[in-house]
Amino acid sequence: MSTDNKSAYDSNIYDEHIVNVLPYYREYHDQIIDLVQICKQDPIDWLDIGCGTGTLASRVLEKEQNVRFTLCDPSEKMLNEAEKKLKDKNIRFIKAASHEFDHDSEYDVITAVQSHHYYRPDERARAVSNCYRALRNGGIFITFENIRMSSETSDTIAMKRWVKFLREHGNSEQDIKMHIDRRGVETFPITIEQHIDLLRRSGFRSVDILWASYLQAGFMAIK
Repeated sequence: MSTDNKSAYDSNIYDEHIVNVLPYYREYHDQIIDLVQICKQDPIDWLDIGCGTGTLASRVLEKEQNVRFTLCDPSEKMLNEAEKKLKDKNIRFIKAASHEFDHDSEYDVITAVQSHHYYRPDERARAVSNCYRALRNGGIFITFENIRMSSETSDTIAMKRWVKFLREHGNSEQDIKMHIDRRGVETFPITIEQHIDLLRRSGFRSVDILWASYLQAGFMAIK
């Protein structure tokens, strides 16, 4: 399937479809916002990589005004949608993927929501290392990703649950097959254990699971 970005949907319809593909998608943002409110004091320099249409920034700015956002995405079409959504906000936009950008100690918070599972191992390691380097000391990296379960037995069960969710949320059998077929071909999920190991190897001094359900998990890592 060809789209104007690496996700399964074109940028102009992404928001309306993603909530019917990823269970509890809105909860990702709720967890991120709650964690940042607890951990960080204003003002905050926040980099959202793989920002998509800017939904996370939009939700943050509804509650917090003293945040300086930089939104980064490799898809120009996604950035265009984000600019439309946030046209009245003072936001910097960067067209780049996280394994490509080069920032050093600039941000208090970096988020990556559903963006690194498109990477193969060497690219993923480089992307996470870039995030580590771009944070100030004490900064927090928060990432939510598709995952693979720790055994084939558990993975099969989780896949069946996800297929059930997809059917219950109006996805056609053709769409369901498309999502399943992307796994291991266009997306490369890793286990929770592998996520934690990678974050620690990248230099983060504190790494923990923030949230998990179905075939998705969130992680917090402090520099």
